[in-house]
Amino acid sequence: MLFNSYIFIFLFLPIALAGYFLLNRAKHYEMAKWFLTGMSLWFYAYFNISYLGIILASIALNYLCHILMLKHVHSKAVLTGGILGNLAILFYFKYFSFLIENINSLFHIESIVPDILLPLGISFFTFQQIGFLVDAFRGSVSGQAFSDYALFVTFFPQLIAGPIVSHEEMLPQFQDISKKQFRFDNFYMGLRIFVLGLAKKVLLADTFGIAANWGFQHYASLDALNTFLVILSYTFQIYLDFSGYCDMARGLGLMFNIRIAVNFLSPYKAANITEFWNRWHITLTRFFTRYLYIPLGGSRKGTLRTYANVMIVFLCSGIWHGAGWTYLLWGVMHGILSVLTRIWQKGKERLTQNRQEHLHIWQKRFLRGISVFFTFFFVMLAWVFFRADTVQQAACMIKNLFSAFGNTPHRFQIQKEISGAFQLPEIFYVLKFFKLDALPLGSCYCMFLFLLVAFILIFCCKNLFETEKSHKPHAAGTFSLAVLFVWCVLSFSGVSTFLYFNF
Repeated sequence: MLFNSYIFIFLFLPIALAGYFLLNRAKHYEMAKWFLTGMSLWFYAYFNISYLGIILASIALNYLCHILMLKHVHSKAVLTGGILGNLAILFYFKYFSFLIENINSLFHIESIVPDILLPLGISFFTFQQIGFLVDAFRGSVSGQAFSDYALFVTFFPQLIAGPIVSHEEMLPQFQDISKKQFRFDNFYMGLRIFVLGLAKKVLLADTFGIAANWGFQHYASLDALNTFLVILSYTFQIYLDFSGYCDMARGLGLMFNIRIAVNFLSPYKAANITEFWNRWHITLTRFFTRYLYIPLGGSRKGTLRTYANVMIVFLCSGIWHGAGWTYLLWGVMHGILSVLTRIWQKGKERLTQNRQEHLHIWQKRFLRGISVFFTFFFVMLAWVFFRADTVQQAACMIKNLFSAFGNTPHRFQIQKEISGAFQLPEIFYVLKFFKLDALPLGSCYCMFLFLLVAFILIFCCKNLFETEKSHKPHAAGTFSLAVLFVWCVLSFSGVSTFLYFNF
């Protein structure tokens, strides 16, 4: 079930909210948790009923490991078995077919490649449970009731595409009696965040996605200008898609008085790649830091070991995102730049600090602006490998981007399929009414408008987390929110699934 669907907004969500708070109001707290867990399982199984058995088995096996560790029954062996079991399930569903394909290619054999259905969100709920087991082994998790654990894993706002929450963030909130009663202030703020996230997804991300999808399908025929527009469209699409999901998840959590971890914090404003990863998919970075980077030694075992650990983390990040060489190369690119950034920062730390003391504020802002630009440009190039179906496709697009425009008669002309992707009827008719479409480049004005709005939203505006505490309900804002909500609902017929559902 999609957040951006009629059945979710007009049936599922009202039932979930009403049932949960009515049961809590009658002080049936345990029943309320089971009700919300059942609703979350319905939400998950709506995509494919066969997913239900997989997630239920995963929950049961991991909870059994938790109980065994509480009783000190060979805790280390149980932890190892639990982690290997989780990774084995993840490997089978996500990477087994990819492995067989590469074995066939390497040894020139024709083994049958199984057509394995990838359960949605398996990477997210698997990592979430691995983190829980490790914390339980370390003694930071007390005995948890099965109802609390099941809700911790399945809570629908963060079930499919994160964030990868930890037990200390969620379980105390599920057990807090003060959060059981309906609160209008939380509901209104949650609704506001949800609608604004919905608009990012439905009105912006999906529109950029039309241009990006067409461009990646016809990459070989694109010149430099059109290649740039396609890559930029995907760069904005994945940002707005993932940011929109994170906002919606956080908004839905607030409706239930649950504060979900911030997972997205204006990452394109980052001045270096390290800062980028402290802002993009924050909970995945936290997971790898806690359960991989630090256990490997972190930065405690010398410079070379630190750089090796960084590369391992980013290789795993690439593999986590998908079964393909393009994802692996994407991870390597980020890993290499992260190592180079550490080397640069270590070598220039004192010099930079001394210089910064003598710089005017406008000079500091200018230097940061340059850093943000180059970081964004690198991230944009890396997204090509992330999005491409093959390494060859990605290499061709990079080559097109940096090549001369060529001698074709259509050079410097924006492909009509790219500009046409942005011509939403409700916007194009306004331009047509004022006869702006008859001006030079009139067919591109919608595209220019979308690029401008995306640029302002991403680089110039505060994110919703930053405005959450200062926002006060008022009539004009509520009316604008209602108009935006209606616009989104009327646009549902053309929406797609969230990009991170594939991971």
